[in-house]
Amino acid sequence: MIRITPAKCRAARALLDISTTQLSGLAVIPRPVIDEFEAGGAPLSHADLAALHPAFEEAGVIFLEGDGLGPGVRLRS
Repeated sequence: MIRITPAKCRAARALLDISTTQLSGLAVIPRPVIDEFEAGGAPLSHADLAALHPAFEEAGVIFLEGDGLGPGVRLRS
């Protein structure tokens, strides 16, 4: 499974130009949970991560892991 860190989550939202409220609607995760995760607080549950990843992918975000450039995010071309 792709590892989504708070920084990757913030970066993915920035690429999509969406708020945590909008992400909450896409992933069906409460906004306070996303806010706390992005701030480096409590980690997301397995179920929340399982909902977050496909929500970002459906919106066009690709998570990079071992592509030679290091971890990150980009938009699907």
